[in-house]
Amino acid sequence: MDDTLTPPSLDRHIPPSWFVWLPTLLGLAILYLPTYWYLANHTWTQDEHAHGPLILIVALYLAWQQREVFLRTTPSPAQLVGWPIAIFGLLLYALGRSQEIVIMEIGSQIPVLLGTLLITLGWRAVRTLWFPLLFLVFMIPLPGFMVDAATGPLKHQVSVLAEGILYLFDYPIARNGVVLTIGPYQLLVADACSGLHSMFSLSALGLLYVHLMQHRSWLRNGILIAAILPIAFAANVARVIILVLVTYHFGDAAAQGIVHDSAGILLFVVALLLLFGLDSLLGLLPGRHNRPGTGKP
Repeated sequence: MDDTLTPPSLDRHIPPSWFVWLPTLLGLAILYLPTYWYLANHTWTQDEHAHGPLILIVALYLAWQQREVFLRTTPSPAQLVGWPIAIFGLLLYALGRSQEIVIMEIGSQIPVLLGTLLITLGWRAVRTLWFPLLFLVFMIPLPGFMVDAATGPLKHQVSVLAEGILYLFDYPIARNGVVLTIGPYQLLVADACSGLHSMFSLSALGLLYVHLMQHRSWLRNGILIAAILPIAFAANVARVIILVLVTYHFGDAAAQGIVHDSAGILLFVVALLLLFGLDSLLGLLPGRHNRPGTGKP
């Protein structure tokens, strides 16, 4: 009898296919773990970027659902396209990291990941994982010039609509620029109330909803996507109106603290309800393809 002890095979616990990806995963970890450490301790601690961790979690979950692409896909590398994209991403990363430009540093992961998929697996993997890759765009902080350019007009429009709607309901309200006067109170529509950052995060939520619903109708999907920004803007106007009403009826102190923070949650609730309502209305339209798809995301 042979008494030689045979060590347990690692293959029983780890599929051999994963070994191929270990160098790639290690390289990505070396590149981006310091970036995520910075985001977690700086950028994501700010209210306007607090959605970042959720975007990352959702993208990882969606990619994990499609993990079979890494284990079962027959490689058909598109290196002629993949290498330039990957090199561009690495150069973007190097520039962002060396110059402390967070937008470039975090944005570089999209071309780096896209190039890596093309180099190793090919276009089939990209077609399978296109949405998780696209969804990572919402992790990138908005550029300062875009925030500066959009904040003023958005604040103005929010102020105009809030004043007009409340005036229709006979409230004693007047407006001077972005300052609303209602009764004895004056309220400044601040930069945070412009809704720019909430529109950005609500756009991510809306696109995720459209992706998960998998409607077969391109028209229905197109209308829902086109409606995301108007719905987000309308929800922000509703938020400002509610804060104005709370101030008018219960005083300035009542509109601060918990009520003010809750209004931010209310914005997302209102936006989701409007999106669900629009989707339900579109579902009533005639059309044999106007129903949820049965294909894989």
